Amino acid sequence: TEPAPVATAGAAVAALASAPERGVSSPGLSLATAAGDALCRPLGPSQSRFQVDLVAEGSGRAAADEPQKPGGQGGAAAKGSEEAKGRFRVNFVDPSAGDESPAEHGGGLEGGGVSFQNGGDTVLSEGSLHSGGGGGGGHHHYYYDTHTNTYYLRTFGHNTMDAVPRIDHYRHTAAELGEKLIRPSLAELHDELDKEPFEDGYANGEEGTPPGEADATYAADSKGIVKFGWIKGVLVRCMLNIWGVMLFIRLSWIVGQAGIALSVLVIAMATVVTTITGLSTSAIATNGFVRGGGAYYLISRSLGPEFGGAIGLIFAFANAVAVAMYVVGFAETVVELLQENGALMLDQTNDIRIIGAITVLVLLGISVAGMEWEAKAQIVLLVILLFAIGDFIIGTFIPLDSKKVKGFFGYKAEIFTENFGPDFRADETFFSVFAIFFPAATGILAGANISGDLADPQSAIPKGTLLAILITTLVYIGIAVSVGACVVRDATGNLNSTIITELTNCTTAACKLKFDFSSCQKTECHYGLLNSFQVMSMVSGFAPLISAGIFSATLSSALASLVSAPKIFQALCKDNIYPGLLMFAKGYGKNNEPLRGYILTFLIALGFILIAELNVIAPIISNFFLASYALINFSVFHASLAKSPGWRPAFKYYNMWVSLIGAILCCIVMFVINWWAALLTYVIVLGLYIYVTYKKPDVNWGSSTQALTYLSALQHTVRLAGVEDHVKNFRPQCLVMTGAPNSRPALVHLVHAFTKNVGLMICGHIHMGPRRQAMKELSTDLARYQRWLIKNKMKAFYAPVHAEDLRDGGQYLMQAAGLGRMRPNTLVVGFKKDWKQADMRDVETYINLFHDAFDIQYGVVVIRLKEGLDISHLQGQEELLSSQEKSPSSKDAIVNVDYSKKTETDTSKAFSPPSSEKTPGLHKEEEEDGKTPTQPLLKKDSKGPRTPLNLADQRLLDSSSQFQKKQGKNTIDVWWLFDDGGLTLLIPYLLTTKKKWKDCKIRVFIGGKINRIDHDRRAMATLLSKFRIDFSDIMVLGDINTKPKKENIAAFEEMVEPFRLHEDDKEQDIADKMKEDEPWRITDNELELYKTKSYRQIRLNELLKEHSSTANVIVMSLPVARKGAVSSALYMAWLEALSKDLPPILLVRGNHQSVLTFYS
Repeated sequence: TEPAPVATAGAAVAALASAPERGVSSPGLSLATAAGDALCRPLGPSQSRFQVDLVAEGSGRAAADEPQKPGGQGGAAAKGSEEAKGRFRVNFVDPSAGDESPAEHGGGLEGGGVSFQNGGDTVLSEGSLHSGGGGGGGHHHYYYDTHTNTYYLRTFGHNTMDAVPRIDHYRHTAAELGEKLIRPSLAELHDELDKEPFEDGYANGEEGTPPGEADATYAADSKGIVKFGWIKGVLVRCMLNIWGVMLFIRLSWIVGQAGIALSVLVIAMATVVTTITGLSTSAIATNGFVRGGGAYYLISRSLGPEFGGAIGLIFAFANAVAVAMYVVGFAETVVELLQENGALMLDQTNDIRIIGAITVLVLLGISVAGMEWEAKAQIVLLVILLFAIGDFIIGTFIPLDSKKVKGFFGYKAEIFTENFGPDFRADETFFSVFAIFFPAATGILAGANISGDLADPQSAIPKGTLLAILITTLVYIGIAVSVGACVVRDATGNLNSTIITELTNCTTAACKLKFDFSSCQKTECHYGLLNSFQVMSMVSGFAPLISAGIFSATLSSALASLVSAPKIFQALCKDNIYPGLLMFAKGYGKNNEPLRGYILTFLIALGFILIAELNVIAPIISNFFLASYALINFSVFHASLAKSPGWRPAFKYYNMWVSLIGAILCCIVMFVINWWAALLTYVIVLGLYIYVTYKKPDVNWGSSTQALTYLSALQHTVRLAGVEDHVKNFRPQCLVMTGAPNSRPALVHLVHAFTKNVGLMICGHIHMGPRRQAMKELSTDLARYQRWLIKNKMKAFYAPVHAEDLRDGGQYLMQAAGLGRMRPNTLVVGFKKDWKQADMRDVETYINLFHDAFDIQYGVVVIRLKEGLDISHLQGQEELLSSQEKSPSSKDAIVNVDYSKKTETDTSKAFSPPSSEKTPGLHKEEEEDGKTPTQPLLKKDSKGPRTPLNLADQRLLDSSSQFQKKQGKNTIDVWWLFDDGGLTLLIPYLLTTKKKWKDCKIRVFIGGKINRIDHDRRAMATLLSKFRIDFSDIMVLGDINTKPKKENIAAFEEMVEPFRLHEDDKEQDIADKMKEDEPWRITDNELELYKTKSYRQIRLNELLKEHSSTANVIVMSLPVARKGAVSSALYMAWLEALSKDLPPILLVRGNHQSVLTFYS
């Protein structure tokens, strides 16, 4: 037979590559290898070679069933077995042996083999402990255990559903194939029947790719997007931006004023600020992938959209105006040359405008042509600039006699000594000179501003920025020292200033070098460091090259700003922080070029060029740049202070306190440069910050502001845990059994009215039913309903829990909800209006919640509205919650109302969500908005026309929004019949402190004796005064114990009749059995024993209707039923009799611990 092909281990990997990444599609596909003792394999180059046999699937079972034959026939049997199982066979081959096929030898699957099954587990056959038989042959088969042979590890993860770690799972944008790869969800791994991803497909606030961006990314990749390295992308740009026109026309003047020593100090101080900012920029840039947007992106992703949006807008504007500044600087130099040669076109000002307009148009053309052309232009300009600097250095060693009268003598110790100290003139000071120089040190963000065009911004930005600062600083210092050692401060330029005879009383360096420039003390001279801005041209070996350097410096800076401004503006617009600017987010071409931004930048620059008065705007622009530097430094400090686990920059050479110092220095420098410009910058940044904060853009970038908020909350919560409770610090912290919060908006809004900015509010939602479905709903509902609360401006938390029944869920929430001292102390429930029609076991559970709350020292509040609380049956299903607040096209809601349901709501469903099976659009509708409707709605069945809701449903909807409105000048009636510690009085007081309730007056009703009404009123007035609670009236009710009307008693008896046990009419055993099976039933003895208390509830309802029928809300003491003595049906009858046919009523019972005090 012919020898089988021999391949390296890579062939096996390639063979398996066709298998799906998350599991092998064919159940029988596995990798079969010869196995044995790994210690027996030979050394040498042959040990890395394998033979790969691809065994076809589908062979008959007969081959597998044949007995293994000795010798060479055994291999055939093994082969047949493998074919039956459809596997790869990988054998180790010794190339030094003969060429017989290994298939003819033992050591096949039956002789010993290792296979990878679908689960990825290694299975060793029984024969793996033995070497295979087989007749003579040159091939040796060595059997490998997968734990010792790293070859098998190369395919790990390709045959399992559980994905191996890979970078694509952590990307925010699409991969090269145009689709974002997502790791298998936990549900996919944990429950093989559940393949539905979680909401949105992203976890932990991951930022998904915006619509269309994945396609754009793929299109860009396929067309060969241009990306720059750290030299061309960052180093060159930063050096060109830092080496501005200041290098050639102002540095010599600064040396003349401040002297060599202080000039070096000025440069060093500026370098300290830029270096600290560079370190901070490097830290932020290496803390995750950096997209386009430069300084805006760095600040916004660190400090959040408020600071980012503010600084992004002014930074983009500053860059746009900087284009005009640099172009005007270029145009002024050209006009000076034209004027020297008498070649002006019109006049000096108009020539600057003409040349400036033409220049910015040419620069626009270079920018629009693409980043590649712009980068090539920058390289050319850098070369010219370097030649100009070299020209100056060479010139310092060639002092011509003709230049001595202009103050240039070459390197002289006398000149260095004289120029070493300062000589400030014309009211200049150290700080004024520093303010003039500092803009020359800016430009360090030129590379970061095009972060989206860098191949590896995390590496390029730190390396290029810091190296650019180092190189430019050394050049600045070198030129300052050189020019200070070569040129005197004053020179006449007159040949007659030469001294023929030596003078013995020379005090100046020029005099010692036989030149007399003393006339400059009396008359104005035009040469020397202090008198001429063209010193570098004069010193240079070839003056036109210095002019070319000035052109290069101005044009390169203008070009960098012209590219930076649109890129920053585009990134800002993409985030949609300012909705009106979204049109500028669109990009064109393979590099996603912001052409609209280029045009806008061009127009802004052209406008300021035509104004031609940049002396006023220049300080503001410098302060805009410094403001961004300050915020970058502050971002690093803030992120470090927040101690977020997500803050782990790869660049380690930073310090949070150094960054804070850098931020402070930037603010100081802003005032040093121009105090009014600094104040104006602060006002603009603050105004934009307030605007963005007010607009609340819907973004989540995991900023350090969020991290610090969490850290602060955590620290204060931990600190609060060690604080003992005190009556003066009591706050009602309510666990509100709302179910889905949007199904009972009135309950949520009323409780929020007295807990807002005062106490904790948790909306409890008990999911019952199959555990698997409930677990899935918990995760989706948590985000959904918390978002609903936020959109409706509810300062509350949503807490879902799964339980087997309502009582268990209530116990879980009451025991575990909250954190530390931030735990509920009051249970709030809606009144179970349909209790008479409901399953009495549910009523029993409902009442047991009260008992459980009292057992763990909770207060209890029961809220009842005449129309009911639950609107979930009207939400068609749940469309009502979003339809009225959505786009105008959907202002007519379509609601399916089921008239088979009673209008009375089922409070027993308050703790479980509406069935999503009946509401296919439920989740999507609520996610988009979720506001509660306040207008009349329409219903429409599947075939008929739209018709109004019935009257009962309309009233229910109206009542559900009544607490969202201003309550007017009415009363809150407090029926404080029993002392529960003061909660019954505290809640109405808290209501009156809120804006919507502030016009309401508190009326207090108490029980008393007929003959002591005045005394009881005075006593209560005294108590309320000590509590510092304002009230409008106190009424003492002396007739509470009067027997109620007969018709009301009869109505009560009729109401409880269906729930009575009537044990006197039954056999004792039957009665006992019924009481055991139905503990909620009312016994005859119980009804008689609590007749007085029953009559009291009926009588109180009569009094409530008499005195409080027009109140906005009634707050009344909740009657307490003794556990084990009062049945659930009787207790519900009491609550029904007490609260029926009344305005909104709160039945309140505190835990009988004082919540009010009159002590200081």
